[in-house]
Amino acid sequence: MRKIFVVSLGFILLLSSYSAAEETIKMATTTSTYESGLLDYILPPFEEKCNVKIHIISVGTGKAIKLGENGDVDIILVHARKAEDKFVSDGYGVNRQDVMYNDFIILGPQNDPATISGLKDINEVLRRIYNAKYTFVSRGDDSGTDKKEKSLWSKAGLNPAGSWYLETGQGMSATLRIADEKDAYVMLDRATYLFNKGKIRLKKLAEGNKDLLNFYGVIAVNPHKHPHVNYKLSVALIEWLTSGECREMISKYTINGSQLFYVDSRE
Repeated sequence: MRKIFVVSLGFILLLSSYSAAEETIKMATTTSTYESGLLDYILPPFEEKCNVKIHIISVGTGKAIKLGENGDVDIILVHARKAEDKFVSDGYGVNRQDVMYNDFIILGPQNDPATISGLKDINEVLRRIYNAKYTFVSRGDDSGTDKKEKSLWSKAGLNPAGSWYLETGQGMSATLRIADEKDAYVMLDRATYLFNKGKIRLKKLAEGNKDLLNFYGVIAVNPHKHPHVNYKLSVALIEWLTSGECREMISKYTINGSQLFYVDSRE
């Protein structure tokens, strides 16, 4: 059955101003949104309506923000609120909007040598891994996940270092594969876990703490800072990502019956 998408009046007005020629917009976003398949699901309706091709650059949040600062992309979709706010306050981004969220979880070996299984207190989880000095694999790439992980260690009053703490400098799926090969502990977003669940041996051990929530925001690159960016299409894309139609698609996106992302409806 053919799907029908109803759009807002403002969105229709934006669409009406576009030419017949296909345009291109560059979006820098996180590996988790790209590798989970979500963007392949929610972006095609926008591309069809606007006669536009969205070129996705999948990198960590830190690199995505740097691309925005340099004017190498038109829009970013990332998950590191402090860095996002700085991006805006420094004049590089405008019109930041909340889009969605999921959460982080801790995976580890089946025998759980640090005995963290079922713990809700993330400080205690990290403390036990730290004291056990059992292998922990970190992205170490200045991504949103890396920033979050480092902030959690700091909040727990710990400074992980030594041969047991391995930084890959790679994306989430690659880091997960390395952790699985080493039978190590690792922190990752739930979407990546669900996407790779059937391919790994590691066990989900710790989850459910509010400190593990993972919020995503979308920001247009400031056209006053970089006049060449396609600000009009960026605004239209932001409106699509925050529209009721796209929110419904985000809510319905699942893998093996499990929802990967949830609409961020905070005021």
